[in-house]
Amino acid sequence: MKPYDVAIIGSGLGGLASGVMLSREGMRVCILEQQAVVGGCFQSFCRRGYRLDTGIHYVGSLEEGQTMYQYFKYLGIVDRLNLQRLDEEAFDVMCFTDGMRYAHAMGYERFVNRLSEAFPHERAGLQDYCRKLQQVGGLIKPDVLRSGVLSSGGMEYMGLSARQEIADSIRDERLRNVLAGNNLLYSGLAKKSSFYEHAMINHSNIEGAHCFVGGTQQVADALVEEIRRHGGDVYTRATVTSIHLEGDRVTYLEINGGEERIEAKEVIAAIHPLRMLELLENNTIIKRAFFSRVRALENSFGLFTTYLMMKPGRWPYQARNYYLHNTSDVWNRQADYRGCNISTVLLCMQPDEARRSTEVITLLTPMPYEMVARWEESRTGHRGEEYEAFKAHYAACITAFAEAFFPGLREAVAAVEVASPLTYRDYTATPQGSAYGIVKDYHNPIVSHLSARTKIGNLFLTGQNLNVHGCLGVAVSAAVTCSELLGVEYLAKKIGHA
Repeated sequence: MKPYDVAIIGSGLGGLASGVMLSREGMRVCILEQQAVVGGCFQSFCRRGYRLDTGIHYVGSLEEGQTMYQYFKYLGIVDRLNLQRLDEEAFDVMCFTDGMRYAHAMGYERFVNRLSEAFPHERAGLQDYCRKLQQVGGLIKPDVLRSGVLSSGGMEYMGLSARQEIADSIRDERLRNVLAGNNLLYSGLAKKSSFYEHAMINHSNIEGAHCFVGGTQQVADALVEEIRRHGGDVYTRATVTSIHLEGDRVTYLEINGGEERIEAKEVIAAIHPLRMLELLENNTIIKRAFFSRVRALENSFGLFTTYLMMKPGRWPYQARNYYLHNTSDVWNRQADYRGCNISTVLLCMQPDEARRSTEVITLLTPMPYEMVARWEESRTGHRGEEYEAFKAHYAACITAFAEAFFPGLREAVAAVEVASPLTYRDYTATPQGSAYGIVKDYHNPIVSHLSARTKIGNLFLTGQNLNVHGCLGVAVSAAVTCSELLGVEYLAKKIGHA
């Protein structure tokens, strides 16, 4: 393979976005992806003629002039995406087993008005809560980018508890749970999750939540097209098996156990930091203490995903997401998983091309790794009958739980597909199939937020483990990483004025 200016390990959003940012600035870029398909959590795959999405089910701030829209516009793909704007009156619905349902509406005035119908005594508290969300979300808005910075602060919010900040604005316990009811989106932990991640994600969705019609693979494919259009290369089935160092520099990457070598002036690892450290060969720069620090960082829970492939025309499409709670405390993850006493399920509907019927319903629920650890030495497709029976049983329990909220659901299902944390581990190379990477702990945000620059002079990190996960968080992370090579002011203004 020819030498490159930048080699990027991993083709998730962080790697692909970095590839576009650098290739459009004239750098010779290559992406190295171990799987046969690019995209990471944006991968889509087909089963029985249905297209299923791996890890991204809806994205916020996608109205023109909003932050995610601005990043996609700069990356050159916004006009190629087939988007469905979610229901402005109820894009997220929090459902409880007592029959009560509460809607998160789009737009702050509508958001306050809708929840004030159920909680009229909390209007002032809701306004205070929304003010705080806007303060955090405003730190990365397009006007900030146009001023020449990627973010105008935020560390103070990283050191605040999400649960406590909600409680400081809201007295009503049920409303507190309604506002935190989508905390599955950021691996919500009552004693660790920061208000920064809660606010960034919720502000983004309240601004303009959308889903992708026809699958999320379209995002990854459009980014690959942009990289190639600017002279870059994207290689699949190209597993980086070692990062060879000489002194404080990467000299080459070994591919597929030595089949080939890639030489590049700069290297970006868009993979979990622990995986990057494990690849280092001849390292004398990064000390054992840093290895120990990264190993000690807690990773978020994994997800058990049940895909319900619906009979054509049998389930009307709703542009909404439903959070089904089997507990009055939405921070509670202490479910009886073996007994299938589920705590929380996120239900997302994927429309058909006509956007009238639901093609796929995806059910996501947190799953501790110990539930699947006995099969950790196996690989996807070769785990045996016991594992397949485990998946089928658990998927049936989750589907039955969802049907308690949506009667008749199972009758409309044509087929079922399942992915466990082990599936995510195999396809996204995350430790123990962690859905959201390293847990961001508000008690010590500096420790759990890693820098894009490493001690090795030409080796950088990017992706969800640096800042906030999710589409917006990873896009910003890619910009932070690329600004190390292009300059912060230059890149921020390019994105802001795209």
